[in-house]
Amino acid sequence: AGAGVAAELKGETVAAFDSYIGTTEARIAAQVSGKRSFLWTDESPQRRDLVRKGQIVAQPWNSRGEVPVPSGLIHDWIGSVFIPGVSLEGVLTMVRNYDNHYKLYQPEVIASRTLQHDGNHYRIYLRLLKKKYLTVVLNTEHDINYHPIGATTLHSRSYSTRIAEVDNPGERDERELPVGAGHGFLWRLYSYWRFEERDGGVYMECQAVSLTRDIPTGFGWLIEPVIRDLPKESLMRTLEGTRQAL
Repeated sequence: AGAGVAAELKGETVAAFDSYIGTTEARIAAQVSGKRSFLWTDESPQRRDLVRKGQIVAQPWNSRGEVPVPSGLIHDWIGSVFIPGVSLEGVLTMVRNYDNHYKLYQPEVIASRTLQHDGNHYRIYLRLLKKKYLTVVLNTEHDINYHPIGATTLHSRSYSTRIAEVDNPGERDERELPVGAGHGFLWRLYSYWRFEERDGGVYMECQAVSLTRDIPTGFGWLIEPVIRDLPKESLMRTLEGTRQAL
């Protein structure tokens, strides 16, 4: 089964993801420039009411939750949470404390550290655990930039720069597979965050766009629940973990 579910990242798959990201970032640029609502939360009164009352709201950006591309799938989810009684500065202090993310975002983040920090730019390392019927451990690196808009508003962008699957994690013969090899549960992860302090707290949104393998013939029963469920579950755990930490 292990050999049957292996996947390899292809250039055409990456190209399709990059094209999708270009369209996504053009829309985000309109949001942060003031040409449209800064928060996705505010685009729907019903959504804003649910978030304001303490519910974490998450849904696919498109109606399907995934976009087929050559030899892969793009998953695009957005979520929002309101954290009362905190300031933007307090939220950012916690969020940017990457050395402690392994404590805050268990069980998905099992190791974390800051590799480089210069002003509003960070490079970080995360070891991620993806578990749902199958268990996969990934060594990942991310490039993150924060962009203040005013005293109470800020957005950020996080790009994965390296994702490598780990074979036999935690064992004496642990080894890292070549980038793009393995199960293909996560090949790219780009996250776009928006923060706004108002109404006695902070609204926090995250749009997570990820790239995975497609569903293999004959192994859909094993792979499909992992590929289709984990993007939403990961986003929800991240938002809830942040709220609990604050």
